[in-house]
Amino acid sequence: MAVHQSTHRSSGFHLPSFRRNHAGSAPGAVESADAGTRTAQAYVFASTRVLMGFVFLWAFLDKTFGLGYATGSGSGWSDGGSPTEGFLGHVAAGPMESTFHSWAGDAWADWLFMLGLLGIGLALTAGVALRPAALAGTVMMALMWMAEWPPAKHLSDGSASMSTNPFADYHLLYAVVLIALAAVSAGDVLGLGRLWARLPIVRDHGWLR
Repeated sequence: MAVHQSTHRSSGFHLPSFRRNHAGSAPGAVESADAGTRTAQAYVFASTRVLMGFVFLWAFLDKTFGLGYATGSGSGWSDGGSPTEGFLGHVAAGPMESTFHSWAGDAWADWLFMLGLLGIGLALTAGVALRPAALAGTVMMALMWMAEWPPAKHLSDGSASMSTNPFADYHLLYAVVLIALAAVSAGDVLGLGRLWARLPIVRDHGWLR
C-alpha cells in the first residue's frame, strides 16, 4: 500500500508540472511561428517589388538605348527615336484612339513616359516612395490599358482584336501589385524603406512613404 501510494503521489506530482511546462511553451512557439510567417511574407513582397522594379527599369533601358528586344537596335530614344510614337500611333480601338494618335511622338509624352518608367523602376528597386510610385504606375497602366482596350472584339479596321480577356490583362495586374506593395511597405525588407521613412519630409508627409 505504501509503495502504491508513493507511486500514485509521484505520478500526481509530475503530471501537473508537465502540463504547466507545455502550456507555458505553447504561446512562445505560436509567436515564433507567426514571426516566421511574417518574415516569409515580407521577403515574398520584397522579391516581388524588386522584380517589378526590373520590369520598369528594363523597359526604360530598352527604349532609351534600343537593346534589340521591344525596341530595335538604332531606334532607341538616344538615337532620336520616339518611345511613344510606335505604341500610341498604332492604337486601333477604344474611345481614346484619336487622342492617343495626337499624342504619339510628342516630346512631352516621350519625356513623361520615360521619366515615369525610370522613376517607378528606381523607387521599386530601392524600396522608397512606394506610394507615389504606386499612384504614378497605376495612372500609367490605366492609360496603357485604354490604349490596348481589351474589351474590344474588333479593331477599328474590322479585324479581330485577339483580346484574351475583356477586363483583366497584365496592366491591371501590375497596377494591383503596385498598390499592394505600397500598402504593406514592401520596401522595409531588401530595400531602403526604413531609412526613407525616417527622413523628416517623409515623416511630415505620409503620402511620400
